[in-house]
Amino acid sequence: MDVVGVRELRQNASAVLRRVEAGERLRVSVNGREVAELSPLGRRTWVHYDEVADLFGREADDGLRAASELLDHSLRDPFAST
Repeated sequence: MDVVGVRELRQNASAVLRRVEAGERLRVSVNGREVAELSPLGRRTWVHYDEVADLFGREADDGLRAASELLDHSLRDPFAST
């Protein structure tokens, strides 16, 4: 992985970010010490509403149901004075 000094990043920010946008991962150094990493963001994937609604319309599996039974389902305001 290439290392880019903070001075180079400051002077050539657009060029450095174009490299990252193209898929390259870079480390940023300050006084010769690596302090950060620049990496491209993952692309978001659009999921259609019908697909999401289908997930919520299913029965919970046994593990989730068992875990849910262990929870305290009473609603209370944590900021209310008692």
